[in-house]
Amino acid sequence: MTLTRRHKIWIAIAVALLAVAFGVVRALGAKRAQQDAVTQAATAKVQSVVELAATDVVKARELPLAQGLPISGSLRAVNSAVVKARVAGELQGLTVREGDLVKAGQVIARVDTTEYAARVKQAQEQAEAAKAQIDIAQRQWDNNKKLVDQGFISKNALDTSLNNLSAAQSTHNAAVAAVDMAKKSLDDTNLRAPISGIVSQRVAQPGERVGIDAKVVEIVDLSRLELEATLTAADSVNVRVGQAALLQVEGRGTPVAAKVVRINPTAQAGSRSVLAYLEVQQPAGLRQGLFAQGTLGTGQAIALAVPVTAVRTDKPSPYVQVVDNNQVAHKAVETGTRGEAEGEMMVAVKGVPAGALVIKGSLGPLREGTQVKFTTAPAGSTPKP
Repeated sequence: MTLTRRHKIWIAIAVALLAVAFGVVRALGAKRAQQDAVTQAATAKVQSVVELAATDVVKARELPLAQGLPISGSLRAVNSAVVKARVAGELQGLTVREGDLVKAGQVIARVDTTEYAARVKQAQEQAEAAKAQIDIAQRQWDNNKKLVDQGFISKNALDTSLNNLSAAQSTHNAAVAAVDMAKKSLDDTNLRAPISGIVSQRVAQPGERVGIDAKVVEIVDLSRLELEATLTAADSVNVRVGQAALLQVEGRGTPVAAKVVRINPTAQAGSRSVLAYLEVQQPAGLRQGLFAQGTLGTGQAIALAVPVTAVRTDKPSPYVQVVDNNQVAHKAVETGTRGEAEGEMMVAVKGVPAGALVIKGSLGPLREGTQVKFTTAPAGSTPKP
């Protein structure tokens, strides 16, 4: 079968079109490859040099790391008191409220005194009557003694009058004691503040009838605050009276110092935990009930250390970024003891030499081999230009 002239023309046109399309695709591919090469070259040029300030690196060096135990709890006042009613009756004169200052011995409320004043008067009258009976018994004994001396009555009558006199004296003593008790109850109608401090809670209201031991107000002394820390049995072995701690109290930006003042000698039933009490050194501005947490210093350990934030964990093994021969290098490290030094949390490391310039964690990850240029030379180093 022979091709006609028309078929040959169509075949030639198709071949020409295919050749043009292939050329266009090849040209577009070459242009894209050229653009990618330019982009990579520009990126490499940008990333080839990283400028660091002297404050962006820190030297790995041996430091005394403060060892400590994490502690937490709520602050509470060392001295606090609950004012309760000692006698029953209508509450009167209660004017203090939460936040009011009170002084030790200050009368903050009263219970209605009508009933108790009447009891005092009643007891005094009974004491007077008993005293009158003493006078009668005394005169009777004196008369009987004269009669016995004269031989007019027997000795038994004198003994009877003496017994009557002793009974009258005992009755009078009991009446005097009853007067003292009535006066004590009358004095107990005055509710006094046992300590100086601030009213933290008012439970009862004026005009309310309260019973014996009914809670009226609570007073706290904020001049001394302490933290009750719960320690495990193993951790409590290393805790001693006098050890210091730094506490971060909620609502306060700066940490406050505290010191262990007491350790409970008995472990808690069930949990076997031990309570340690830390007194806050500067309680000004703090309140009872605020949550606090911190570290209790139990000792020191000297080790080659870097900041905790400088150790990176985005690889299978922890590592640090160091400046070695003006280039970024990744050094695998083995971390150890953590502790505070120079106001920063540090961690002991193995795998970097002493004096190595470690890049701080705030800079983020840098590609290994990147050239480093310092704007100002780090202290104690001589980087190559």
